[in-house]
Amino acid sequence: MAALSDIETIPHHRETRANTLHWALAGALVLSCFASLQVGATDVTLSTMLAKLIHGETLSQIERVVLFDIRLPRLAMGVLVGAALAVSGAAMQGLFRNPLADPGIVGVGAGAGLGAILAIVLGTLLPAWLIDLTGNQLTPFAAFLGGWGSTILLYRVSTRHGRTSVATMLLAGIALGALAGALSGILVYIADDTQLRDLTFWGLGSLAGASWAKVFAAGPMILLAIGVSLTLGRGLNGLALGEATAAHIGIDVQRMKSTGILAVAGATGAAVAVSGGIGFIGIVVPHLLRLASGPDHRTLLLNAALLGATLLILADMIARVVIAPAELPIGIVTAVLGAPVFLWILLKRRGLVEL
Repeated sequence: MAALSDIETIPHHRETRANTLHWALAGALVLSCFASLQVGATDVTLSTMLAKLIHGETLSQIERVVLFDIRLPRLAMGVLVGAALAVSGAAMQGLFRNPLADPGIVGVGAGAGLGAILAIVLGTLLPAWLIDLTGNQLTPFAAFLGGWGSTILLYRVSTRHGRTSVATMLLAGIALGALAGALSGILVYIADDTQLRDLTFWGLGSLAGASWAKVFAAGPMILLAIGVSLTLGRGLNGLALGEATAAHIGIDVQRMKSTGILAVAGATGAAVAVSGGIGFIGIVVPHLLRLASGPDHRTLLLNAALLGATLLILADMIARVVIAPAELPIGIVTAVLGAPVFLWILLKRRGLVEL
């Protein structure tokens, strides 16, 4: 047990830095939430509505709709999706001991994308009763099923005699991604103009379709998966020493892998289902936090949830105001901001930059 005790012995200055960072991120999240409620396509502002409520005035119908039916569910979805992607990325990097790992390794992105494309292009061929039952939730539902299905397939392929091979999962994930891409290409080829627009918008990610129905549908799965992921911190610290050493010091490596992969699949699948494809949050956030406060997963996972939620809310604000009253897909914003940051992180790790 000495090895695990050594890795979990945090220097006082690093522990202080981690605690300070935690509260700073919590404060930043609160401020970004207020800012998000203040910004929108209309002139209705949160400060105006709060002033009315403080003075005992009633909100107009437009103000109630803007606040409670548009901005609040959009904010809630942004917090959930950002936290889910960031925590999933941190967990995957720890499980695979690979700093380039992201939730897409377990096949969620490829499967969810194929499921969404199937729903958009072929959804009209479904029985009328099923279309009426799912309504406008058909695409998120299909994306979630596709993400989970691909993850279960990868897990079964890479698990033999009760042991999951990381290398096999990586290679199988590449093959599955190629197959899903080929099938998606066929469907895109036969899609009409309207379906192509829907496919493009979904693939780039957006919170524009946020509603309380989607929040309540995805929220429980995301919160449960994040909660499970947060319990893996000590085990991930041990796994950093290697699988053999982790098993020697009492960590059930196979159980932790299974739990982590399923938690990541649940969180990412639900997030992608309601928001579409949003990149770089899951891979950049853990890197930034490791640079700021070290590799201890007990604090890294929680801080990843806070920073991921904050960054996605800020990206959504940019997406809403940069070409207002229209808005950019949020995936474009995260890519434009995330790619240079990720490149800087890689250069810094190689000692090619000073700051």
